[in-house]
Amino acid sequence: MLLELLLPQRCVVCRRPGAQACAGCLAALPRLTGPQCARCGAPSAWPVARCRECAGRRLAFASARAALAYDDAVKALVSAWKERGLRGLARLAGEIVAETIPRPDADALAFVPPERDRSLERGHHPAARLAQELGVRWQLPVAQLLARTGPARPQRGLSLPERRRNVRGAFRPAAASPPRVVLVDDVYTSGATAAAAASALRRAGARRVDVVTMARAVR
Repeated sequence: MLLELLLPQRCVVCRRPGAQACAGCLAALPRLTGPQCARCGAPSAWPVARCRECAGRRLAFASARAALAYDDAVKALVSAWKERGLRGLARLAGEIVAETIPRPDADALAFVPPERDRSLERGHHPAARLAQELGVRWQLPVAQLLARTGPARPQRGLSLPERRRNVRGAFRPAAASPPRVVLVDDVYTSGATAAAAASALRRAGARRVDVVTMARAVR
């Protein structure tokens, strides 16, 4: 109680006193519920099998779906969750994803493994926490099926071709995979990380990999 008086909680989006994410900001979050590309999940004017964003690319995943468009409000929410250590937002992220994306037909959930230095710095791993929250809601087991092959250059600030090259070979199987896996991450930006991780899952035995994220960049 004393801590709340000294440091009152504020909404991470609008900064008004109250909940970490106020009802008004939650209601205004841009949910991706309209027509989408069947492969990468990019919003489109009408349903398409492949869009300009993923056409011509060899993608190891069958589909990618995100709950929210990655606008400024969602960036503030994700930043508070990932960089400021507000771990309670993982439960909110799980609720948003489960409300927006239908339960997938899968055997297990996996997650994109953290870079060791970033995980130690944050003290938690957002993708793993989101997978755990979704595992409870979708009643699916969560398995650590992937590992990093070594340190990688951060993706932030890289061009799309550079992002793809940067994560090529970045993941390896950590365990045998069941046939149908959902790969969980926090944000889908270019799809490079998802494709590289899905490729490792396919090498581990997965026949189908679908990607689920809380948010995705919209171009």
